[in-house]
Amino acid sequence: MQKNKVLSYLGLATRAGRAVSGEFCVEKSVRQHRAKLVLVSEDASEASKKNFRNICTYYKVPLYFSGSREELGAACGKEARVSAAIEDEGLANAAIREMKQQSGIGGSKDVE
Repeated sequence: MQKNKVLSYLGLATRAGRAVSGEFCVEKSVRQHRAKLVLVSEDASEASKKNFRNICTYYKVPLYFSGSREELGAACGKEARVSAAIEDEGLANAAIREMKQQSGIGGSKDVE
């Protein structure tokens, strides 16, 4: 249930035009201080995970690992995606609260 709620917030942000997906777009959003939350699929490569850990730590953006590529892509209304960023502060905070409530499920990791 936790993954579904978080992915629902991602879907809402996407429909509102306040989310981006794909490695390049997510990195750009983080660097431009627009990303409020970054989601990376659990089945991403170790190199991608390390890259997002580094950039999110540097720019102090919360980072969570949740869902598969297919689930993340479906939430965005696209094909499989390894990463996505929510740029809306309200939706990002709601997703973070949900993940913190269920902190042991889904292998989530918080970088703040």
